[in-house]
Amino acid sequence: MNMPEELVSVILPVFNEEENLPHLYEELKKVLSENLIKHEIIFCDDGSSDSSRDILRNLAAKDPCVKVIFFKRNFGQTSAMDALLLYAKGDVIVPMDADLQNNPADIPAMLDKLKEGYDLVSGWRRRRKDSFLTKTLPSRIANYVVSSVTGVRLHDYGCTLKAYRRDVLRDIRLYGEMHRLIPAYVGWAGGKITEMEVNHRPRVYGKSKYNLYKTIKVILDLITVKFLLSYSTKPIYFIGKWGLLSLFMGSCSLVWSAVKRFIFREPFYTDPFFTVGFFLLMIGIVIIFFGLFAELLMRTYFESQGKRPYLVKETVNIEDENK
Repeated sequence: MNMPEELVSVILPVFNEEENLPHLYEELKKVLSENLIKHEIIFCDDGSSDSSRDILRNLAAKDPCVKVIFFKRNFGQTSAMDALLLYAKGDVIVPMDADLQNNPADIPAMLDKLKEGYDLVSGWRRRRKDSFLTKTLPSRIANYVVSSVTGVRLHDYGCTLKAYRRDVLRDIRLYGEMHRLIPAYVGWAGGKITEMEVNHRPRVYGKSKYNLYKTIKVILDLITVKFLLSYSTKPIYFIGKWGLLSLFMGSCSLVWSAVKRFIFREPFYTDPFFTVGFFLLMIGIVIIFFGLFAELLMRTYFESQGKRPYLVKETVNIEDENK
């Protein structure tokens, strides 16, 4: 008995890519059709201000395999990825960038690798065609930090081109810049992960949407992800060790102040070491805890009410069940 053919959902966030979209569509269709891959191609227009919306409408009108989500305004790449994951119907999910720097010709090899029993095949842009100082170097630093913190060691977290089994993405909700950290969730869930080298091409049309500030946001999101993956069901372990450290440092400060008081006759209220150190430590811990708990409260707000941090204006060639 033959196994049913798997549906592959190629998902692409789009923001002002009018010159790239026609070429990207033609390349994708050629690769998917020549390799007899059952597919759907889903674009999410993230509030484009150029003619990207009209181009996507035309593509969807001539090809029922093309599906489009239109946001009411620009919500960012992570929100677009979250919407794309929600609407995708495939057994396999293949995210890509819409700027033609990812090569669609890599998709068949990634799908073959996935069939070896992996839940995630992550692309590695070993030979990047980007500026070293503004993109490649910050990316390498971020990859090292993310790999060290999460324990999921990849060379290229920032490469959008990946192939996922749908099952490992079922319960993922994305916020901030967390689309780049999905492999950490997959690893935490026990998914089997591998990495393969993919082609990377220089940008020919349009302008890059990447900036160094996004790297900072990824690091901040990494702190949140580490907290959620390691301590969301046992926060006392996280809070407790900081509490014990605080008590230890406070006790040391009090002992030192007592020594100064009884040996050097220096009153407590004139001891700057004790006063400044104690308050700075307490204020820093309180700020961190407020930030983490605010993140948890925000997620509870959205998920308990079935709300998402973006607004869909309309969809094309997509069933209404997720609207």
